[in-house]
Amino acid sequence: MTSVPGIEKVLIANRGEIALRVAKALRRLGIASAAVVHAEDAGSPAALAVDEACEIEGDTPVAAHLDADQIIRIAGEIGADALHPGYGFLAENAPFAEAVEAAGITWIGPTPEAIRLMGDKIESRKFVSEAGYPLTPSASEEEDPSTFAVRAETIGFPLLIKASAGGGGKGMQIVRSASELCQAIELARSEALRYFADDRIYAERYVESPRHVEVQILADAHGKVLHLGERDCSIQRRFQKLVEETPAPAMDDDLRGRICAQAVGIAEAAGYRNAGTVEFVLAPDGEFYFLEMNTRLQVEHPVTEMVTGIDLVEEQIKVAAGIPLALEQDEIQPEGASIECRLCAEDPDEDFRPAVGPLLLVQPPEGPGVRFDGGISAGQEVTTAFDPLLAKVIVHGRDRAEAIERMRKALSETVILGCTTNAAYLERILGHADFADGRVETGFIPSHEAELASPPLSAAERDTILAAAALSNRDFVERVSAVPEPAASIGDWQN
Repeated sequence: MTSVPGIEKVLIANRGEIALRVAKALRRLGIASAAVVHAEDAGSPAALAVDEACEIEGDTPVAAHLDADQIIRIAGEIGADALHPGYGFLAENAPFAEAVEAAGITWIGPTPEAIRLMGDKIESRKFVSEAGYPLTPSASEEEDPSTFAVRAETIGFPLLIKASAGGGGKGMQIVRSASELCQAIELARSEALRYFADDRIYAERYVESPRHVEVQILADAHGKVLHLGERDCSIQRRFQKLVEETPAPAMDDDLRGRICAQAVGIAEAAGYRNAGTVEFVLAPDGEFYFLEMNTRLQVEHPVTEMVTGIDLVEEQIKVAAGIPLALEQDEIQPEGASIECRLCAEDPDEDFRPAVGPLLLVQPPEGPGVRFDGGISAGQEVTTAFDPLLAKVIVHGRDRAEAIERMRKALSETVILGCTTNAAYLERILGHADFADGRVETGFIPSHEAELASPPLSAAERDTILAAAALSNRDFVERVSAVPEPAASIGDWQN
């Protein structure tokens, strides 16, 4: 018997660092683990960490991970009595959650009804508006496709076109004039279909220079809804978060209390269960608006774990088993500050172009208050088959200043050879004076583009790099070391 009655074996329907993260939590709880693994990930840390790796197939690696029927069939074949979807792929797919439960398998996540209501950006906005919470003006294409562009234009520019089933910044376009609108609509619709198999889109007023603040929610099946504080996720490039932290900088207790209370109210109204995140746009004038609710675990959940000491994955599993939350709101007292940086296989100097290559060496940072969540190891081949996220560096400090210093040191000590990453770029963000002062907003990266660019190499640095590259080339070393004839034929004899 495990420490969670009713759950003996969990199938992880995901990959990479989140699959490894869930596997570690299952091991601590004494629950058997299995994971779906595509050939692209054979031998990965996640595949090696679980008790059972189950091969999945598809036209592409992503298609294999989106094959709901195949995954549910595997769960039945291996005798899994629960399934954890991680984040991305099928994590916010209500029909998949329903099919899992219909197969007699416990779904580790919110109810399908909550996913359908709150995971759908269009429906959630309708619900939140009717419940009396503030949100920016918006228009949905599905209400009347023929008039969508006109209705969107009447909201006023700038606009944000978004995918209803979206997440992770995919399917989003900023529109600043009527001349850009039609093209942005087509691009957003095509990306929505590509990434989420759902081409529904909507438009909303884009708040200039906003901060992106979200609240971590944890709710059980017995009506208790708790918040675990807020996170600031404003440092983004192309709507993709790069740096997340808690507590949010430059936020007073009154504003923090109001945002957290509103997040709890929205979750309660939705009858929410399990872990989730209510996201808000915080305008420069201090007004905030509901943005969306992520009905799953978030990539940035570790920073909340670092300041609260609460293991969110373990809580997810217990809630799914019907166990009431043992915590009370006043018992949750975050301590210190935590920052997470996303290490991605991409080249910031080449417009963040995805990078590929074999991982020759992976050396995570170590030290007090440092955590490395990574699903990578030396010998793996990084390709464009999946999202470029390789790992996450998370730090905890007594305050924000100490957390920043620890993160800069951790990033400088992180070694990933064989594939270009954004580690040095992240270190420059953390070292920027505006970041240190808490002057962050979603336009931080484009606003400081020139300052964040790689500094030019000195002559000495260039010579060192060229020498290292030459000495690492076997053909070059063999040519340099070769003994010319006829001396080579004579051997070691010398006169």
